[in-house]
Amino acid sequence: MKLLITGINGFVAEHFLELLSNKEIYDFEILGVGRSNNSEAKNKFNDLNINYQSIDLLNKNDVVDCIKKFKPDFLLHLASISSVGHSWKFPQDSFVNNTNIFLNLVEQIRLQEISCRILSIGSSEQYGNVTKEMLPLREDSPLNPISPYAVARVSQEMISKIYEQGYGMDIIMTRSFNHIGPGQKDIFVIPSFAKQLVGIKLGKINKNTITTGDLNIIRDFIDVRDVVNCYYMLLMNGKKGEVYNICSGEGNSLHDIILKMCNKLEIEVNLETNPQLIRPNDNKIIIGNADKLRKEINWNPQIKLEKSIEDILDYWIEYFKSN
Repeated sequence: MKLLITGINGFVAEHFLELLSNKEIYDFEILGVGRSNNSEAKNKFNDLNINYQSIDLLNKNDVVDCIKKFKPDFLLHLASISSVGHSWKFPQDSFVNNTNIFLNLVEQIRLQEISCRILSIGSSEQYGNVTKEMLPLREDSPLNPISPYAVARVSQEMISKIYEQGYGMDIIMTRSFNHIGPGQKDIFVIPSFAKQLVGIKLGKINKNTITTGDLNIIRDFIDVRDVVNCYYMLLMNGKKGEVYNICSGEGNSLHDIILKMCNKLEIEVNLETNPQLIRPNDNKIIIGNADKLRKEINWNPQIKLEKSIEDILDYWIEYFKSN
C-alpha cells in the first residue's frame, strides 16, 4: 500500500512514523513531501520504506507530477501553517497555504481517478468562542471560527465535504484538539513554557521570570502520540465522509500547566504578562467530546497529561545539555 504524507518534516509526522516503526508495519511504501531540500525521516526511520521529495504543494505542476507518479492509496495531509499566532500576523499566508495546498492535492487525485483514502486534518479552533453550557464540544456543535487560521481550517473541511459528497471521494476529517509532546517547536505555548522553565532550572536563563500571554485560557490538551495513533486508526477504519473530534475530554488552564511544570522541576518562578503575546481574539475555553471515536473505532487516549509534561520537560533538559 502506498502512503503519501505531506509535511513529513513536521512534529506530528515524526511521531506518526515512529508509530509505524513501533508497530513494525512494513507493507507501506511511503512518500514524504516537504519544502526542505532533504529530510531526516528517511535516515531516522530506516526500517520503514520511505522516499522523500521536495516540492511546493502550491505549485500545481509539482502536485500533478507527484500524484501521477506515486498514485497513493492513502494520503495523510499534515502540511500546514499550524500556528494561530502566525495567522494573525500573516492572515493571507495562512489562508492560502492551508486551503490551496489541500485543494491542489484532492483535485489531482480526483482528475487522475486515483482510489485514495484521504485524512483531512482540522482543528478545535474551528469551534470559536463557546459558552460553558455548550461543553464538551461534539461534532455537531456549531462552527464559529474567530482567527484567520480557524477560517482556513473550516474552509478545508468544507472543501473536503464538497469533494466527498459531490465527487464521491474517500475523505475523512478530523478536528484535532491541542496536541502536545516532545519535539514540538517553542513557537507554541506549551513548549515555550517548558523551555523557559527548564532554562531557569538548569541555570541557562539568568532570571526567575517567564513571559506569558493570557494564562486563563483553558484548552483540551492531548498527547501527540495518542493523536497519531488515532490518525492511523482512522486511515484504516474510519468512516468515509465523517468528522471526528480528537481530544482528551479534559480542560486545563495555561496557568495550571505552568504550575504542573514547576512542581515537576521543583522550582518557583515569577510570571510576566507580555501584551504582545495576547491575540486580538481568542477562544477562552475549549473542551471536546470524543464519544464518536470511541464508538466507531474504539479509540481512547492512553497518555495522561502528567506524562506528556514529564516527557516535554525531559526533551528540553536534553536540548540544553546538548547545546
